[in-house]
Amino acid sequence: MSEEVKKDSYSADSIQALEGMEHVRMRPSMYIGDTGVRGLHHLVYEVVDNSIDEAMAGHCDTIKVIITKEGSITTEDNGRGIPIDLHKKEGVSALEVVMTKIGAGGKFDKDSYKVSGGLHGVGVSCVNALSDHLTATVYREGVIWRQEYEKGKPMYPVKSIGETDLRGTVVTFTPDPSIFQQTTDYNYDTLASRMRELSFLNKGLKIVLTDERQVNEDGTFFSETFLSEEGLKEFIKFLDQNRDPIISHVIAMEGEKNDIPVEVAMIYNTSFNENLHSYVNNINTHEGGTHLAGFRRGLTTTLKKYADASGMLDKLKFEIAGDDFREGLTAIISVKVGEPQFEGQTKTKLGNREVTSAVSQAVSEMLENYLEENPSDAKIIVEKVILAAQARHAAKKAREMVQRKTVMSIGGLPGKLSDCSEQDPAKCEVYLVEGDSAGGTAKQGRDRAFQAILPLRGKILNVEKAMRHRVFDNEEIKNIYTALGVTIGTEEDSKALNLSKLRYHKVVIMCDADVDGSHIETLILTFFFRYMKELIENGHIYIATPPLYLVKKGQKKQYAWSDKERDVIAESFNGSVQIQRYKGLGEMNAEQLWDTTMNPEFRTLRQVNIDNSSEADRIFSMLMGDEVPPRREFIEKNAVYANVDI
Repeated sequence: MSEEVKKDSYSADSIQALEGMEHVRMRPSMYIGDTGVRGLHHLVYEVVDNSIDEAMAGHCDTIKVIITKEGSITTEDNGRGIPIDLHKKEGVSALEVVMTKIGAGGKFDKDSYKVSGGLHGVGVSCVNALSDHLTATVYREGVIWRQEYEKGKPMYPVKSIGETDLRGTVVTFTPDPSIFQQTTDYNYDTLASRMRELSFLNKGLKIVLTDERQVNEDGTFFSETFLSEEGLKEFIKFLDQNRDPIISHVIAMEGEKNDIPVEVAMIYNTSFNENLHSYVNNINTHEGGTHLAGFRRGLTTTLKKYADASGMLDKLKFEIAGDDFREGLTAIISVKVGEPQFEGQTKTKLGNREVTSAVSQAVSEMLENYLEENPSDAKIIVEKVILAAQARHAAKKAREMVQRKTVMSIGGLPGKLSDCSEQDPAKCEVYLVEGDSAGGTAKQGRDRAFQAILPLRGKILNVEKAMRHRVFDNEEIKNIYTALGVTIGTEEDSKALNLSKLRYHKVVIMCDADVDGSHIETLILTFFFRYMKELIENGHIYIATPPLYLVKKGQKKQYAWSDKERDVIAESFNGSVQIQRYKGLGEMNAEQLWDTTMNPEFRTLRQVNIDNSSEADRIFSMLMGDEVPPRREFIEKNAVYANVDI
């Protein structure tokens, strides 16, 4: 058959009928998000979620997670153990069904699990499909059962290998390097953040995380135990450890409304930011949803009613808005829903309508009781709300100035912006560059067709410690808003960001590779996180990585981005070499800056994303807040890495 006939033929043989596990291996991103660092760590969360479900059902109180020396992951719980008896429909052990069939598992049986987290039944089988090797061991009814798999396929039927007094499930898996080509190396801190979060969300559950790659001085492996007796109250204290509270206690409640378990904890602090974190069945709902709407409704209605009755609002000449009640508020809302319906771009927005009223009622009752029992705290909260309203009024005027600039034609763009000629935002990128000197070099070195340059004067305002109207008054921040073309929300929702007229789909922060440059980078990231989080969530924010060294010998030259890389290059050149250390972008000429940092063919851009919003919130409040000791400790621990992974 000729090539031409082959290309044109379209028959039954052309249709690929992929089995579930094969489909997972062919399209892994459909199941775990991506095959990079985030997807790699997601495998662990999926296996742990099965154990968490056992805990939520009341059958498990301890979970162990081990990063082995070989780089595999072992999880162990003391739950009931996955059933091993024959599955009538499939004709094999229930364990094999759970491990190899997409959509199988006890999560769909309401008698087994009232609520569950994870990927709703596809979790552990997905992990198996994407593992080079996986071993499942079950301790159940006095017998040890085992089955091993290679790339999701059983190596032998489930078999008995001994007797035991234990109960539970142990899963050990090694991620498949042919799937996770970027890396198969697990980051301890990333896993620790999630395990800590799960311990707060499931009080009384002990989670032990051990890293066999790190050995203590006494020869034991590095390990941490996460156990929370107070749940969300402790979570709030952990998140707000670098902020100053203005009330004496964490306001907290847990109960059941309309058959929906609701747990809420909150506190007010001296900051000007609203930090709300919401969870459904332990899943972080980044995009919010009906439970968050219920919290806001309950909070606003109850506080407004109390403030009106107190007479403290009588002298105000304008209405209090919903945002005013949430300034300086840190809150966590956790609900358990039997059949959650998720919406939104990343399926992390709760859609169940019945949850709104359940959370609203729970929050109203909790707040009413607290305000009555703590009149001095109630007065402080209302005073904070009034200050927020006054500041919002002032910010509205500053915001309107930004809006007027933004909606103007090209002539209304910042004078320092050197724009590009391309009109399609998807093809355009803007560099936020530290200082006029580096900005000048970047303007000469760029590709004018699609690259714009906006020089920033010195260090921008630290928004972590500034009131909103001060932020909108700041010249550099006004220039960023105007250059990007985004509009700030209406008075009713002053924190919403309209990205429909975003002029560049890549916003690149380009600073010197030194301490000052890192500080400016962090200030800009703090601004984006607090005021333009949607840009980060939609993958628009990047950090440029200029080289640290130029290694030369005669006509040969090569750039290095680290001390180690510099030494390797110098050694490969043989003999004496000339090494130039770039202290700033201004030390490079336009051609060098283009070659190393701006040319899409050779540059390295680090995309900024938020793996854990509560952890990112904590780190930004620590790095940019008033408390010095925790900041010093963090810098000393992480200085060797010279970057902040959020």
